[in-house]
Amino acid sequence: MNVRKRLAIAVMAAMTCVSLSQAQDWAKERLGKSPRHQEWVDIKYGNRTVHAFVVYPEVKGKAPAVLVIHEIFGLTDWAREAADEVAAAGYIAIAPDLLSGDGPEAGGSSAYATQDDAVKAVSGLDPDRVTADLNATADYVKKLPAVSGKLAVAGFCWGGGQSFRFATNRHDLSAAFVFYGPPPKDLSAVSAPVYGFYAGNDARISATIPDTTVAMKAAGKKYDPVVYDGAGHGFMRAGEDPTRTSGNEANIKARDDAWARWKELLKGL
Repeated sequence: MNVRKRLAIAVMAAMTCVSLSQAQDWAKERLGKSPRHQEWVDIKYGNRTVHAFVVYPEVKGKAPAVLVIHEIFGLTDWAREAADEVAAAGYIAIAPDLLSGDGPEAGGSSAYATQDDAVKAVSGLDPDRVTADLNATADYVKKLPAVSGKLAVAGFCWGGGQSFRFATNRHDLSAAFVFYGPPPKDLSAVSAPVYGFYAGNDARISATIPDTTVAMKAAGKKYDPVVYDGAGHGFMRAGEDPTRTSGNEANIKARDDAWARWKELLKGL
């Protein structure tokens, strides 16, 4: 893909992914109040190191793992807070920073000076490296003593598309949860049930559902999409952001309903 096309995709994604507030202090504050154990780990493979955020649930026995893929904005405080909520539901969550080593002074997502810089960096990532990073992260988390052996993937916005694509590359997934992300071109290799969470006011993404439904059925794959009427792209974040919730009842409801559905589906892992 040439540079011009990548930049065009970045601009479109940035416009579609609901403008991110410059500071996510509210998400960082919630993380700080979480009673769950959180830690950063370095996952090394080949000549690369992926920085990842891990949150453990407060449960008695082993738990399934959920690999959480961030939005096009990189691994933000909200993405980490979403991982913490997954852990609150009883699962070990791991959220890799797919910009690890790419930022200024070899930093990750937090090293970028502006949101636009992070968006451009994420949109320009090599798909093969993304897959390798996700595989290394999945291999790492599955080996943790507290993990039951079950693994699912979930992603939001850009990460939603990556979660769907990862289901074509990783064959030990128990489920893929796609939050307002586009499908990959080739669905024949999908190896896990795919559950979609889409916004009613998001035609660019939601318009893909009918063809994806037909293609997944033809391939003999499970695909269960749900559209949340009145919600906009990015409702999982916008629905809890206190700087955006005023007059945004549809996003709040969509987020609440989607979380309830997601938790029920996770119980089936």
